[in-house]
Amino acid sequence: MGFVGGFVRHNDSVHQEVQLADRLRKDYPSGVDISVFANHQGHRAHDRILRLLDTGRHGALSAGEKRDARVILYGHSWGASEALAVARALQKDGVHVLLTIQVDSVAKPGGDDRFIPENVDRAANFFQLNGILHGQRRIEAVDPRRTRILGNFQFDYRTNPVKCDGYPWYAQLFMKPHIEIESDPRVWNRVDSLIRSELPSAAASQ
Repeated sequence: MGFVGGFVRHNDSVHQEVQLADRLRKDYPSGVDISVFANHQGHRAHDRILRLLDTGRHGALSAGEKRDARVILYGHSWGASEALAVARALQKDGVHVLLTIQVDSVAKPGGDDRFIPENVDRAANFFQLNGILHGQRRIEAVDPRRTRILGNFQFDYRTNPVKCDGYPWYAQLFMKPHIEIESDPRVWNRVDSLIRSELPSAAASQ
């Protein structure tokens, strides 16, 4: 489940979050559900996850269905913060999450994008610190015995700018580093690799 930032539509293909989901759908036409949501739609993502896990269609998850859950959550900016909010909601349901990935995570009002809940197995954070809007520089595990922090990976675009084709002028003027990391293929290739490391081989899903 991916989450876009700001006021972006969930299907706006300018954004790498959406492009990544499209690539994964192409490579995994069956056996893997891949969805992208706006960052105010966390409740919809949560409900969808529970419906997908409820394979017995009983309206409540069995211990086995919870045990077999294989959930991955990723997002950019407010979308990254929303990914953690959904992880916390799943914790209350007794569902564990394989992986969370935050790209230049910005905490939503009243939210927490730093501490990774103990139902998450692995977590990664990609961030930059330039400009008006920049990401969470350090994520930490609530319980390091249960959650492995893969790293807090910093990027700097002052000497290595990235093209942000398709973004509105005001985004390129006022928050360019924040959208450069969202447009950076180096970042998203790593995100892609992390997600695929938790999935079955693409050939098996054909």
